[in-house]
Amino acid sequence: MALRIFVFSLFLAIAMPAFAWGPLGHKMIGAMAEQQLSPAVREQALALLAKDPIDDGPHLADVANWADAVRGAHDPRYTNSYRWHWIRFNGACHFDAAKQCEGGQCVNAAIERFAARLGDRALTPPQRAEALRFLVHFVGDVHQPMHAGYRNDRNGFEVSLHYKGEPWSLHGVWDYVLLDSHGKDYTEYASELLRSPLPAPGSLAANDWAEESCQLAFDGKVYPDVEDLPESWVDAHRALAESRVRLAAARLAALIERALKP
Repeated sequence: MALRIFVFSLFLAIAMPAFAWGPLGHKMIGAMAEQQLSPAVREQALALLAKDPIDDGPHLADVANWADAVRGAHDPRYTNSYRWHWIRFNGACHFDAAKQCEGGQCVNAAIERFAARLGDRALTPPQRAEALRFLVHFVGDVHQPMHAGYRNDRNGFEVSLHYKGEPWSLHGVWDYVLLDSHGKDYTEYASELLRSPLPAPGSLAANDWAEESCQLAFDGKVYPDVEDLPESWVDAHRALAESRVRLAAARLAALIERALKP
């Protein structure tokens, strides 16, 4: 029984980090983006979610992890959505749709697709609400460097590390450890990151965002040179993770503004 518990615990430690930024980071991005919206656009966005409610609530933070939930529940309506959460560049950070995103099956193509659907007033409110829920999540995903990998390591899942004696993949460290180790809930953490203005969103092209995340990994800013991660590494890279969360929130708000502007 002890062996079975150990094996199950090990499985959770390795398998759990499948969702970019974890629930904490995605909720932070949703909450911060919502605060950046103009009153008219915020009203429209929340009205769409209210017309197509899910169990968690009507705010962007409430729906920020919905795309992971429906994937994890193996909802037959979203059997193809797994590929929408990430992209693999494989060697160089230059987007080539034919090689890396055949049929639009990658995170940056999903962002462009659902941003267009959110702004399409010919669609029904539930269809546009679904697009908004996907958009909130995928903008977070594409800003997590391990969701736009360039090495042949399954976006960091095959890089084995340890933190405080527990096994993690590098992907999992970026999904969970860096932000969760700060020890704050999403409202408190988001408020902390909003003490200074969010950065200018810059380009609103999701392809550029994916290349940007890939370049962080390519430049050596996300891969550790030791297997046992010290607190100093986690603290230093938490700052980079926070900067990506802030930029994701700014860009998500800008996309929603563009799609719903009266």
